[in-house]
This record gives sequence, structure tokens and C-alpha cells, in this order.
Amino acid sequence: MSKRLSLPQVAAEGYAALRAVEAYIQRSNLPPLLIDLVKMRGSQINGCAYCLDMHSRDSRKQGETEQRLYLLDAWRESPLYTPAERAALAWTEALTLIAETRAPDADYEALTKHFTDKEIADLTILVGMINLWNRIAIGLRAEHPVARAEAVHERA
Repeated sequence: MSKRLSLPQVAAEGYAALRAVEAYIQRSNLPPLLIDLVKMRGSQINGCAYCLDMHSRDSRKQGETEQRLYLLDAWRESPLYTPAERAALAWTEALTLIAETRAPDADYEALTKHFTDKEIADLTILVGMINLWNRIAIGLRAEHPVARAEAVHERA
């Protein structure tokens, strides 16, 4: 696969608008670690290597543990996630797989126990944005950086 085009170069105004939404999300009351978990989980579901690489790095910079990142795909079976995180992750899955789930009432109701209406709105925007970024990165074939050790391993 080879990169198809650069969104910031070809559609600078559109890219700036997307970055503005990202800035809005970062200013929200959602905890930074939760934002990164949601971005990771959506990217796992969508299979976006570029975003998984970026958000795993961001998560670790925020203090996220390796164990929680490794087990994120199996969050339902792990005691490592808080009830609020579980509600947000279920919502992330429901919205990412919207054609299958139709955003169940139970998933929405779980959110209301942990988040304000504004936080639910912001979380919904966040899920929508990571899905958009995944589609852009996958569709335009964005390539994540390759660490030197990984490049050496691949040549062996």
C-alpha cells in the first residue's frame, strides 16, 4: 500500500476544521486518558494502524499503563477499567458499529450514570471524530512511523 494524498496539503481548510474539533474535544471535561482510550478502541475496531500507533503513544505520554493498552480489546473481561470507562467504551463500540448496534438504549443509559449531558455530547463527538480520522487515515493510506528497532527486526 502506498500513501494516496496528504489531506492537509490538498484540503487545508477542511483539515483545519477537523483540527478545530479536536481542539474542542481536548478542552472538554472528558479526562485525557478516557479520550485516548476511546480513540484507541475505535481505532482497534476499525483496524487503523496509523491511529493505533499515534494514540498508544499519546496514551503512554498521559501515563496510561501498557497493561491497560494491551487488554483494551478485551475490556469487558478485565477488571482494569472503571465503570465510567466501561460505559464510554461500550458507547464507543455501539457508535462505531452503528449499522449493527443501532446505539442501544442500555448503552446510553449506562452513560447517564457517569457523565453529564454535556459530557455525553462531547463523548459522542469524540467517537464520531475518531471514526472520521480512521476513515481518512485508512482511505488515504496514512503510514505510521516505524521505530528503528522494528525496522532492524524486519530486515533480519
